[in-house]
Formats: sequence, C-alpha cells, structure tokens
Amino acid sequence: MSIPRVLNRKNRILLKELTKTDFKLRYQGSVLGYLWALLRPLMMFAILYIVFAKLLKFGSDIPHYPVYLLCGTSMWSFFTECTSQGIQAIVSRGDLLRKISFPKYIVVVSATLTAVINMLINLVVIIIFALLNGVTPSWGWFLIFIPLFGLYLLSLGIAFLLGSINVKYRDITSIWDVIVQALFYAVPIIYPISMVASSSEAAAKVILANPISQCIQDIRYFLITDETITTWNYIDNPFVKAIPILIIFFFLIVGALVFRRKSKFFAEEV
Repeated sequence: MSIPRVLNRKNRILLKELTKTDFKLRYQGSVLGYLWALLRPLMMFAILYIVFAKLLKFGSDIPHYPVYLLCGTSMWSFFTECTSQGIQAIVSRGDLLRKISFPKYIVVVSATLTAVINMLINLVVIIIFALLNGVTPSWGWFLIFIPLFGLYLLSLGIAFLLGSINVKYRDITSIWDVIVQALFYAVPIIYPISMVASSSEAAAKVILANPISQCIQDIRYFLITDETITTWNYIDNPFVKAIPILIIFFFLIVGALVFRRKSKFFAEEV
C-alpha cells in the first residue's frame, strides 16, 4: 500500500465520516449519551480510590495520589477501549466491507480514533482535577502527548494484529478480555512502582519494560510529579530502556503486515 494512497483525500474523508459515525453510534439510545465518555473512567476511579486509597492506604507516599490514580485509570480505559473496539472493527463493519471497495485499515483506525476522542475529553477532566488538587502547571504538560502517541501506536498495532485474526477466529475477543484483566494487575495503575521497587528491583524493572506501564508512568511524570519512577530515570542499561519502544514497534509492524496479508480475504470471511 503506497503512502499517496493511504493519505489521499478520498481516504481521509472516509476515515473522518466513519469516526464520526462510530462515535455517535457508541452512545446512541443511552439516556446519558456522550456523558458516558466521562462517567466510565470516573466511576472506575471512584471505586478504586475508596478501596485502595481510603481503606487499604495505598499511595500515601505519592504526591497528588488521587490525580495519579485518575490518570492511570483514564489511560487504562483508553488502551482497553482502543484495542477492544479495534479488534472488533472488521467484524462489526462486515456489511460495509462486502458492499464497498476501500482500504480496510480505515475501519480499524476509525474505531480506535473514537477511543482517542474519549481520551482527549478525559484528559481535560484530568487537567482540571490536577489543578484543583494543587498540581503546579508546567511546560512538561505539553510533553504528555509523546507517551500518549506511543500508547496509541501500541493499541493500534494490537488492533491490527488481533483484529485480522478475529475475522476468522471469533474467540480472539474473549481471549483478549481475559488478557486485559490480567494486564490490569501487571501495570502500575493502583499501586505505585516504588512499592514494588522496595521489595524487588528486578520486578519493578520487568513492570517498567511493559510499554503500557512506561507510557502511563511517563504521562504521570510530565503531568503530576517528577518523583514518578519511569523507565528513563530508574533503569541504567540503555538496551533495557529501549525494550518498551521496541515492543511498540514490533506490534505495529507485525500487526500491519499480518493485517495487510489477511485483508484480501476479509469480505469472504466476515
């Protein structure tokens, strides 16, 4: 697939319209409508905050822990929504694929961009919450879009890879749901990395090698406090530091190649 074909005006218009349609259909028929884009991560944050911060006393050593937790839950919601919607995109748009000839990748990208819209809405809430919690604004806030982009690329790569397999083997969606539940506890969303590091530095480094952990920690570092442990300030070995980035590009490249090879048969198999 050539770059001019990917970026041509017709494809951009189609991508825009599919993204708008996906976003509208996501909340069609619900009483609260678009408010669910805010309520889902906020409700998850409220439950986790009461249980882990108030009852179990997690994060007492973390500056602005409520913002720390809200940031983690919102970014996790973005990752899970982006991958889940991307994986199901080809199957859910089967009728369209059979009727119209167009680049299949647009369907997956449009589904993930809907998650990006929700994430940007939540990001505004996080920033307001951070200001109310006494976080001092800095120029570093503008750098959060770098790890956010990395998290999106990882999600897109996974969506391409598993979405193309899901067309033929529909069990992929259920398997991914289980994997996501396990990953939730392997990523420092609730607990701080410092708590793990105090028990085992090796375990902390393994957790930070996960690109999801790295992206979330980097966002917290830029947005909340520079005391946040990240891959860059905790690991000395430059090769180990590069592991999260390599994993992101691995999924993106392999996902794109597998998707391109299998996309020829989507209309027949969906």
